[in-house]
Amino acid sequence: MALNPKTNVEDKALKKALEEVEKNFGTMRTMLSENGEYSESLNLVRVSQFVEEICKEGVLTLVIQKLPILGWQARKDLVHCWSIFLKQKVVDYGDYSCVEYIEQHIELLDFLLVCYDKNGTAPSAGIMLRECIKFPNLAKCLLESPRFGLFFKYVDLPNFDVAYDAFSTLKDLLNKHVNVVSEYLKTHCDEFFDLYNENLLKSPNYATRRGSINLLLDILLETSKETSDAQIMKHYISQVRYLKVAMTLLTDSSKKIQLSAFDIFKVFVANPNKPREVKIILCKNKEKLLELLELLHNLSLAKDSKEDEQFKEEKEFIIKEIERISI
Repeated sequence: MALNPKTNVEDKALKKALEEVEKNFGTMRTMLSENGEYSESLNLVRVSQFVEEICKEGVLTLVIQKLPILGWQARKDLVHCWSIFLKQKVVDYGDYSCVEYIEQHIELLDFLLVCYDKNGTAPSAGIMLRECIKFPNLAKCLLESPRFGLFFKYVDLPNFDVAYDAFSTLKDLLNKHVNVVSEYLKTHCDEFFDLYNENLLKSPNYATRRGSINLLLDILLETSKETSDAQIMKHYISQVRYLKVAMTLLTDSSKKIQLSAFDIFKVFVANPNKPREVKIILCKNKEKLLELLELLHNLSLAKDSKEDEQFKEEKEFIIKEIERISI
């Protein structure tokens, strides 16, 4: 291909164009910043007009779609400007023009998400997604996207840096706006938790299991505070398949994961309204569970004696509950 005159000419033209783009992005960063950093003292009218114009002309779509072919410096400047774009309101109306634009072009969020498939672009796309997630409307769009399920693939990728970045984005998405997540889970509960358990909690990767089980605890606890009847928590602890995952994690080789699994498992056991199917599983595995819980005696990672005492009290309570369960 290098000998193909047409291809060679096209390559030179592309290289020249990318160099020009890089210069323009550098100029844009300077215009939107003071000494390369965002400042409240900027001419907000000028910045607002600029941001409004790039939305009207579709420039925002173009720069996102061309992200994979941009050079390192151009991507760096774009990422820096991205948060300014999103924060900027139209002076006369007080609306976030870029946020509204992305809401009307939600395929841009999908494009940024699939950039996790491209190692070189993943860090930039991840930062841009996390900036978007700061806005509840965009977080809602990403949750409801048909491509949302790709997160469960990217979080468990063999490339640690990409997987860690994807997990950071997923964590922000599920933690920043509890009311948005609660509303989403009310209608996608089984779909979400099935994907979560199968792809993350059952992952052979320690880092994935460790991060995911702690995030699951946060989701269940925070959404319970948001919904007065703890609807999502109640549904989760009524499902036998989720109980089985928690029981398996109690046998994990990692002490930290075992203890986090206990925090989830104890909610199943302490539930005063356990479904019959849950009781059956607990009864069938009573002896093994009691043995496992006894082994947890020396696993407490509490930082002080008070926490350690609380753990022991909780464990003893759960042991007694399991002992008295009958079908």
